[in-house]
Amino acid sequence: MTLPIKSPFAAMEALVGDALPSPPGWRYEPKWDGFRCLVFRDGDKVDLQSKAGKLLTRYFPDVVDAVVALGAKRFVLDGEIVVPVKGALSFDDLLQRIHPAASRVQALAESHPALLLVFDLLVDARGTSLVSKPLDERRDRLERFARRFVDGTGGVRLSPSTDSLAVARRWFRSAGGGIDGVIAKRRDAAYRTGQRDAMIKVKHVRTADCVVGGFRYASKGRAVGSLLLGLYDDAGLLHHVGFTSGFSADERRTLLPTVEKLIRPPGFTGQAPGGPSRWSTERSAEWKPLAPKLVVEVEYDHVSGIRFRHGTRLVRWRPDKAPRQCTLDQVTGHGRRVLALIGGVRQHSGARPTRRGRSPAAK
Repeated sequence: MTLPIKSPFAAMEALVGDALPSPPGWRYEPKWDGFRCLVFRDGDKVDLQSKAGKLLTRYFPDVVDAVVALGAKRFVLDGEIVVPVKGALSFDDLLQRIHPAASRVQALAESHPALLLVFDLLVDARGTSLVSKPLDERRDRLERFARRFVDGTGGVRLSPSTDSLAVARRWFRSAGGGIDGVIAKRRDAAYRTGQRDAMIKVKHVRTADCVVGGFRYASKGRAVGSLLLGLYDDAGLLHHVGFTSGFSADERRTLLPTVEKLIRPPGFTGQAPGGPSRWSTERSAEWKPLAPKLVVEVEYDHVSGIRFRHGTRLVRWRPDKAPRQCTLDQVTGHGRRVLALIGGVRQHSGARPTRRGRSPAAK
């Protein structure tokens, strides 16, 4: 017997929305901050496929083991791969899995096992395709599949779903530490492979007040290229957490005298900015430390560890804010609430998990 759909198979995608649509007609799910993954199991063969259609199988042998351990021999699931670390979901540790050395991947899998959070069932355990069925029916079939095969403590978990807008808004307010928003899906829609017309994602955008601990010159001309942002920890150390650079040409020039007057080492007393990247010029790679006098409010989306994963947008200057009030707890501390949605995480003892078998795809 073979599966009725095969990899590569285009995952259903989402439009970006500004607000969650109201019932009736919608179901809501957390938008996990991980790697989207379609899971194909056909007997002994397991394939993990990314949203882009690439195979992730070799990077997640622990997820393959967890899929094999489910017991069902044929199915296709849609979900998200995440990596829990110290009470939160760590995108940095997830990224480290994409490594060419199998020994490194295996070591990471043993030290920080990944979880597969499943939210859709495309082929059931009998090998029947469900892609033409409405979401409500697919969700019901997925929950029955989970009751039979997913015990809620291993490497595969059922991602929560609700038709309550109040619950969805509560998830949205708690975004962070692994959730970066909420997904709304049409309850009557089939699985719209490769399409965006049955799903809306609303991402959570937050703001934080940050100290300007340094700056970089623009690659051309005498102007500011970017401001380097810092936040204080409980010990009073100022850590580099990201940058902001969305200025007009006039703002870049007029800002320069202000920051040059504040040039003074060390700037950051904790984690400092890294070295140049391969895209940096000699001038733009050099950063200048500043006395901690300037405070800005910035808008950000994702945090990895204690760093903004992307550049931030300058909202306003905050001359009314004391620099020492700009602390890390603005961007940390959401993880445990997030993990409660999936029943906590596995406690890793350092030994390999017991397996019922090993798929050739894990090698």
